[in-house]
Amino acid sequence: MNILVIVLFVSFIFFLMVGIPVAYSLGLSSFIYLLLAGIDLFALPQKIYGGMDSFVLLAIPGFVLAGNLMNVGGITQKIVDFGDKLFGHIRGGMGFANIGSSMIFAGISGTAVADTASIGGVMIPAMKKSGYDAEYACAITAASSTIGPIIPPSIPMIIAGTLTGISVGKLFIAGMIPGILIGVFQMVVNGYMAKKRNYPKGNLASLGEMFKSFRSAFWALLMTVIILFGILGGFFTPTEAAIIAVLYALCVGLFVYKELKISMIPKLLAESARSSASILVLVGFANVFAWILASEKIPQMIADAMLSLTTDKILVILLINLLLIFVGMFMETISAIVILFPVLLVVSRSIGMPDIQFAVMAVLNLIIGLVTPPVGVCLFVAAKIGDISLIRISRAILPFLFANLIVLFLVAFYEPITLWLPSFIK
Repeated sequence: MNILVIVLFVSFIFFLMVGIPVAYSLGLSSFIYLLLAGIDLFALPQKIYGGMDSFVLLAIPGFVLAGNLMNVGGITQKIVDFGDKLFGHIRGGMGFANIGSSMIFAGISGTAVADTASIGGVMIPAMKKSGYDAEYACAITAASSTIGPIIPPSIPMIIAGTLTGISVGKLFIAGMIPGILIGVFQMVVNGYMAKKRNYPKGNLASLGEMFKSFRSAFWALLMTVIILFGILGGFFTPTEAAIIAVLYALCVGLFVYKELKISMIPKLLAESARSSASILVLVGFANVFAWILASEKIPQMIADAMLSLTTDKILVILLINLLLIFVGMFMETISAIVILFPVLLVVSRSIGMPDIQFAVMAVLNLIIGLVTPPVGVCLFVAAKIGDISLIRISRAILPFLFANLIVLFLVAFYEPITLWLPSFIK
């Protein structure tokens, strides 16, 4: 490794330590490398634009805007009400409703933090009022939010696919079974904890009440169905699905639920633009950084270093998982994806691991980082809503983390979980 590469990494780490955002840390360290290497600085804007100039990336602002429109349009409350009617009569029913709501909301937002904030804003106060421990209500909300980026649409998978050329549509479909499994395993944990702690159960809703709640939530459920089966059936690409989702959310919010007002739209557009721009700027700068790494053959060097330790496929997969879990504890998900994903993809290919399986495994690893201290963003959001300390929620979330790790193990070592559904897409 030459001195310029060392300068690249040292400057990047230094900028992070002094509090500069990841996107600009990537850009500044890349600028320093190009300057010292005597490379024409016109390469910087060219590579930045090249990283963002992707049709697939248009799906990001689309899904962000669709999620914001549906959330403001009253969709969250209707999803939660429907989940409560289905599960409320079971012991720990509000916990089941929390997880079920997150699984439905996952098909709309594509992000874990949005799920935590939206579902948590409704469920955490309601669960506390019903007799659940505050830390448990916060923990189950944060844990179930990890389903968001696994069940399509998924912004992390859009980023991963764009960086490497893997089909985003196939990645979306590959995440369906793991996402459902996370929900199922978390429900098992909730059932055990509810029985152990004697959490309350409500009254059984009548068929009429269930139907009324279903009818109210129908348009939200239909949006998820349109996105999933539209992509699975080959009717539209993920980018086209995002645009359809926006139009659908506008129509439902304005004319069906009627909680979305025309006056709200400019603010939602501005918020969605800011969120999307921050992601795209990160992708642009990451493309420069990745180009430098590729030109210096860093991915191959890392692959050779890992394989020099062992060539056993199982051990290599374990090493990759340990690295990603560790990084996920300290780095935000999308930042970790843009930095590590192309590098570790070389390693996974060297042991014959299918790209789609690796992609889902990597995303799931880093999503788990959202609910692990010290930088678990979803933990902070849920703890703030529930007004509890990070220590309390960190202890309470351990059983749910164990459930997520079981699914991660299955994804890493049993290929059909991620490859079976994508096999139906040509």
